[in-house]
Amino acid sequence: MANHKATKKDVRQSAKRRDRNKYYGKTTRNAIRDLKAIKEGKEAGEKMPLVASMIDKLAKKGIIHKNKAANLKSKLSKKVNALAK
Repeated sequence: MANHKATKKDVRQSAKRRDRNKYYGKTTRNAIRDLKAIKEGKEAGEKMPLVASMIDKLAKKGIIHKNKAANLKSKLSKKVNALAK
């Protein structure tokens, strides 16, 4: 690593961003796991918008690809809709 002030600062910033992104990603994955585990349609329907919002935020920040976000939301909504019937 170079011994420039700007380079050292960039390393600090990227480490902070990496930790933050890892936290948001893991939190969202846990929320998805919890939503998949729900067996009641009403409860899943209430939780779905929150999880979809989390997924959208990850895609907006570039943590996950926008197509992956769309695929996740599609699969989750299929599951939630199947529970509602």
